[in-house]
Amino acid sequence: MTVGLNTQSSLSMKGEGYYSAKTAGAKNAIDKTQELLLNFLKSLPKQDILRIADFGSADGGTSQEMWFNIIDNIRSSGDDRQIEILYTDLASNDFSVLFRTMQGMQGDKKFAFQKEFPNVFVHGCGTGFHEQLMSNNSLSLGFSATAMHYVSERPCLIKDHVHMVGAKENERDLFKKQALKDWEKILLSRSKELISGGRFVCINFGIDEKGWYLGNTGGHNMFDNFTKHWKNLETKNIISKDEFINATFTQHYRTVEEFIKPFDDPNSEVSKSGLVLNSYKTMFTDCPYKIHYKKNKNTMTSQDYANTLIPTMRSWSETVFKTALQNRNDQEINKIVDDFYNSYQDEVSSNPDGHAMDYIHIVMDIEKK
Repeated sequence: MTVGLNTQSSLSMKGEGYYSAKTAGAKNAIDKTQELLLNFLKSLPKQDILRIADFGSADGGTSQEMWFNIIDNIRSSGDDRQIEILYTDLASNDFSVLFRTMQGMQGDKKFAFQKEFPNVFVHGCGTGFHEQLMSNNSLSLGFSATAMHYVSERPCLIKDHVHMVGAKENERDLFKKQALKDWEKILLSRSKELISGGRFVCINFGIDEKGWYLGNTGGHNMFDNFTKHWKNLETKNIISKDEFINATFTQHYRTVEEFIKPFDDPNSEVSKSGLVLNSYKTMFTDCPYKIHYKKNKNTMTSQDYANTLIPTMRSWSETVFKTALQNRNDQEINKIVDDFYNSYQDEVSSNPDGHAMDYIHIVMDIEKK
């Protein structure tokens, strides 16, 4: 078993364009922030080069339309400055898809802004966002969506669940401590990168005022279901106890209080670095697959719904379960993981009521004064 599994070395979204193709909900949440970013661009200090960073971007597909619209707005306003966009993610990320997508070689070609607009330069960085990724005082606008719930390493293994939301109090406290340390490091890294007056806008997975979080919004609890179906494999002796425990997500869902804590203390390192939290709010985004199913029940079956819902869960969670399996060949790993998701899919198909992956984000506008 591996306790200190490092996100940089082991985890990534499912590649070959699968992530963006199956993750409409993340795109919908990102699209909601477009007007916010456009308003901020009007107030940013003028620099000869407009530098933007998309932290934890995966294959870039979920934010592509938003960035296209923002660049189109910039150019339509008569601003012809050079624009640099840095996409960052883990070294294990499928950057080849990202670069093909931006050049119109994959995905929706009409949003391939690198081809459509002059003086737009796209770069990639394969280092995790916990580190400083750009030179001091160079970044005008930083953005991150659905990414910074990943902690830099697992502080412990969770014995009876797969995620900290279902962990025992002592295990959860260890994740909370790690997440607080990581959040401060993330913010200090962004503070170094940002120009004076620059903005960092992030929409992070978290726990809202109702206690809701991703996949837990009043119906079935997605992480409880992950645990149940993974545990069933252990009960059947298909996986070992160690393999069950090792499927501990390297994630922590912060509460609103945890997010704002570094800004509330004027003597914190974050406050002293010049970062100010201008505003924050919680944001609910309906699972698009749930909405589509409800609108099309006359033509869709429950199996059709399950066939769309489970792949979106799989797009970001699969590597956790594959990594948990030890001393097995690829064929065996793939079969076990397929069986795991198929069992969940069968449950949804038999009775889809309450199954969904609604999104809960905490939206934060952070400025370097």
